[in-house]
Amino acid sequence: MSAKLSLIAAKAKQGLTGRIRVPGDKSMSHRAVMFSSLANGTSEITGLLEGEDVMATLAAFRAMGVQADGPAGGKLTVHGVGMRGLRAPEQDLDMGNSGTAMRLITGILAAQNFASKLIGDESLSGRPMRRVTVPLSAMGARCATDENGCPPIHIRGVEKLEPIDYKLPMASAQIKSAVLLAGLYASGETSVTEPAPTRDHTERMLKAYGYAVETERLSDEASTIRLSGGGELTATNIDIPADISSAAFFMVAASIVPGSELVLEHVCVNPTRTGIIDVLKAMGADIKLLNPRAVGGEPVADIKVKYVGLKGAVIDPKLVPLAIDEFPVICVAAACAEGHTTVSGAEELRHKESDRISAMVTGLRAIGVEVEERKDGMVVTGGSITGGEVESYHDHRIAMSFAVAGGVADGEIVINEADNVATSFPNFVELAKLAGLDVSD
Repeated sequence: MSAKLSLIAAKAKQGLTGRIRVPGDKSMSHRAVMFSSLANGTSEITGLLEGEDVMATLAAFRAMGVQADGPAGGKLTVHGVGMRGLRAPEQDLDMGNSGTAMRLITGILAAQNFASKLIGDESLSGRPMRRVTVPLSAMGARCATDENGCPPIHIRGVEKLEPIDYKLPMASAQIKSAVLLAGLYASGETSVTEPAPTRDHTERMLKAYGYAVETERLSDEASTIRLSGGGELTATNIDIPADISSAAFFMVAASIVPGSELVLEHVCVNPTRTGIIDVLKAMGADIKLLNPRAVGGEPVADIKVKYVGLKGAVIDPKLVPLAIDEFPVICVAAACAEGHTTVSGAEELRHKESDRISAMVTGLRAIGVEVEERKDGMVVTGGSITGGEVESYHDHRIAMSFAVAGGVADGEIVINEADNVATSFPNFVELAKLAGLDVSD
């Protein structure tokens, strides 16, 4: 996609119907590439998301000597080099727009005996990275950010890392994963305690590659995850289900466009990722999980969404970590719901690809929605959407959220700076049209 791409979204001519499958889960795709690269043997990955973020991860491991065939049609064959088989890259490793890739790879590179440098695009270069480098430094890693705590990240080689018992200052799967991945190389047991549940793909997938991980539930919210360093990863075959974060756009679209009855196929419904379902159900959505099954250690189902009209709700802050990436499109659902919807406890949204609270508030106001901005969220008053022109700030989730809003707008919505849609959902426009949305680029 071109760097100045705009999307144009208009009212859907009828309800969204049929069956569609969104691309593979991005979080799992990143991890599958990483773990396959570090494993002993050859791994077959199917269902891989071929978006720009995941391709940046793959390019980084290729630059460190990993051979991989593909991807083609979501299939990638990775010839692992083992835990100590990575080679020093000859140039900086460009993570593009991906915070997940940069933070997780930092955990891996912190334990290597060579120097490396991680860089990113303009958006990623403004995101906080000390939340990762501080605990890694406590393990003996030598990694540094710029003076503002942002990329680039400079990493110098170390002989060994020390284990750590780390209490997360915030619920973050990326920080948790970075520490656990460094812990693979530490001389002893590393533990991470999280104050609230976060996505657990790292723990599940490490087990799929034969690495022992223990999770201890401390309370209804808190858990401690433990692993011991010095083990090996064993190559395996991974089938990556559809990404619930991508499915969320169509879940909301079917919930707000009258006459919709849409089935989203083969979606990962890991309980640490289903906050979007809980939020929409709290707003009165008609959502059912069909044909539940397990694929590669992850729960999978088909998601059926039927239009019934939404009502405003006070969103439980406990759901925020379980739906952190879906809040932009949840704001669109709120704009179409009857009454007021309150989002709180979501200050982390200000540190994503854009300040997603500010971006959504500004965009919603531009299309006629009444909204009050707060430090940790917003209050949205449901009503009609007029159409208009909005900025997405090169943030893929902001762009796609306003494309969904166009499905019920009285006029066209023009979404500027939509180039980064390709980072997570390269065929979004094509699939949106197939489902019944009127979106063009």
